[in-house]
Amino acid sequence: MNQTAPAASSTHALSPENRLGRKIKVLIVDDSVVIRRVITEALGNDPSLEVVGFAPNGLLALQKAAETKPDVITLDIEMPEMDGLTTVRRLRAIGSKAYVIMCSTLTSRGASATLDALMLGANDYVTKPSNTGPMDSGRQMLQTELIPKIKQFFDVKRPALPRPASVPASGAAPRTGAVAGALAVPAPLMGPPKILAIGVSTGGPTALMEILPQFPASFPLPVVIVQHMPPVFTKQLAERLGAQSQLEVVEAVQGMELKPGRVILAPGDYHVRLRRGPKEVSVVLDQGPRENSCRPAVDVLFRSVSEVYSGGVIGVILTGMGQDGLIGVETLKSKGAYIIAQDRATSVVWGMPGAVVDAGLANAVVGLGAVVPEILRQVSR
Repeated sequence: MNQTAPAASSTHALSPENRLGRKIKVLIVDDSVVIRRVITEALGNDPSLEVVGFAPNGLLALQKAAETKPDVITLDIEMPEMDGLTTVRRLRAIGSKAYVIMCSTLTSRGASATLDALMLGANDYVTKPSNTGPMDSGRQMLQTELIPKIKQFFDVKRPALPRPASVPASGAAPRTGAVAGALAVPAPLMGPPKILAIGVSTGGPTALMEILPQFPASFPLPVVIVQHMPPVFTKQLAERLGAQSQLEVVEAVQGMELKPGRVILAPGDYHVRLRRGPKEVSVVLDQGPRENSCRPAVDVLFRSVSEVYSGGVIGVILTGMGQDGLIGVETLKSKGAYIIAQDRATSVVWGMPGAVVDAGLANAVVGLGAVVPEILRQVSR
């Protein structure tokens, strides 16, 4: 029997700090009335959000989406009548512009389905609270994870970023059009590049799936990537990327050696650092404190890369929420690294690359399709 979750109150004072200029409309889709209630209660106290409807399966979700025109849809994966993957596919086929956040379990099956959904057009995901767990903890988890992920799509105003001391204010040189299709600041690499380091978050799996197949099998640099994802997800992502790329793509393990043409993806819940030995550079994993609420964190990796390779680095910041990577980019840039940021137009969320661009630290600001050509241009200099 279908039950209806309680309607969220829409009587809060309107205080939207987003480009819509109104409350963000959310449609909740889940076959569990308990989960619908928990999500509703988690969102209900935020004055910038409004729950506009509920659906227990994908078929009804399509009808509700047509009626309510939501800005965001939270979408369960396993549902009767029509599951989450089919629903995402249908939403995109009919041209729905709603942002879709999948509610996923931290299991191998949940990770695989979530990655499938992202490739089909979903925009992000959150961990789904248990049907049988304490409701207070589930509500708190969703308030912590889901609300920021909803707001990230609507340019919620960021506080002004303090400028770290590693690079003087004069380092923010005027941008020129030196690179075709890009904005650039003049700052040469200190010697030939020796490593490619990439940081990415929201929208990352799709972005990585687009760019990694563009690298030739002869690419001469080792590649290290931090993608903000839970543990089960990163292993499956590495396997999928490896199947589509001419390069070897692996999830990092302790002591793994960096090699030209090997792409190493940080495992979920572990920071990745690098260590230079007598003959090789290898991976060091640790579960130190989260940085920017992240583990793995881009800042941790980039600082370590700068210690091992100094300025011989191409650093890339792709789509993602927040500003993880900014401090690491400051460190890399102070040593002469070349920094590429994805542009706003092709980013799912322009938080991480936007922070780097706002700080005047990007040598090149390019669309996703131009990232690899710009990397190859620097490698062949």
